[in-house]
Amino acid sequence: MYDIAIIGLGPAGATLARLLDKKYKVIAIDGKNKESGKCCGGLLAPDAQKMLARFDICLPKDVLVDPQIFSVKTIDLDNNIVKYYQRFYLNMDRAKFDNFLISLIPNNIEIRDNSICKKIEKGNSIYRFTFTSGGTERTEEAKMIIGADGANSIVRNIFYKKNKIEKYIAIQEWYKDGINSPFYSCIFDKKITSSYCWTISKDNYFIIGGAFPLNESNSRFEMLKEKVKNMGISFGELVKREGCFINLNKGSVNINTGKKGAYLIGEAAGMISPSSLEGISYSMESAKILAEIINNNCKSISHKYYTKTLYIKIRLFIKMLKKPFMYNRILRYFVMKSGIKTIKNK
Repeated sequence: MYDIAIIGLGPAGATLARLLDKKYKVIAIDGKNKESGKCCGGLLAPDAQKMLARFDICLPKDVLVDPQIFSVKTIDLDNNIVKYYQRFYLNMDRAKFDNFLISLIPNNIEIRDNSICKKIEKGNSIYRFTFTSGGTERTEEAKMIIGADGANSIVRNIFYKKNKIEKYIAIQEWYKDGINSPFYSCIFDKKITSSYCWTISKDNYFIIGGAFPLNESNSRFEMLKEKVKNMGISFGELVKREGCFINLNKGSVNINTGKKGAYLIGEAAGMISPSSLEGISYSMESAKILAEIINNNCKSISHKYYTKTLYIKIRLFIKMLKKPFMYNRILRYFVMKSGIKTIKNK
């Protein structure tokens, strides 16, 4: 019998596991292995950097990759406009970043990586969960279960399926690149996606990706590649292809923190920026809040967790106000044409 079972060891699950009091018997189940990382651009946004600073965590240099890029080339294919904006992201290896956060987890936490949670059932006062580990299937019990398993969270899908959140699928491909000058771009094209696409240079690789509707993801991705090739960008030799689900936050109604021993943190809770799709900062922050509540032996965990994450919802609501200026073609045209906060690029 475990006190707490954490499903997922991304930034949310790893942070929670690190902060929980050692008096708890905890198991953490993660589907990744050490080589796999989440399908994303691998950029650490200022909000996420701030969370690491609050934890007094310094990144080792092998987590960072070359080059460090200080501007984003914003390509508006709807309006045929290209502008450059200064940004303060850190270019990193996402798999190494996740592994670094996992390395900070104390030894008392039982970690089961490369394991998939298959089923969760609620008993009178416990949760029974089944997962595969090392080719065998195991069933264990825990008093509390935490969904830290991202957009397609099994905890959310089982216990909070009525509170559905729209999903897109992120697809990206890595190419061996020795031709293109290093750059990071953000691409808007409504024919391709109502979200956005990206390209980025990373340790002599060229990465192209985007967030696409589920039923047309492959065809939309191929459309993106053709349009980028027509811009004169070379792809090189294909190295690998990645994909994952992404939650599209459309307001506080999509955020669910959980109740009665089954709680959600990070993207599983719907805490992801509706504009930039950044989720690392909210993952670590929600994990910190929940860990403090659990460690303080609060009787009303559900209520306190819901209350203490209200300011996260407010910040995400403010991001919702920003979203139309990014994704509405007409508003984006006026913003980019205005030249506000743009930088000149030779």
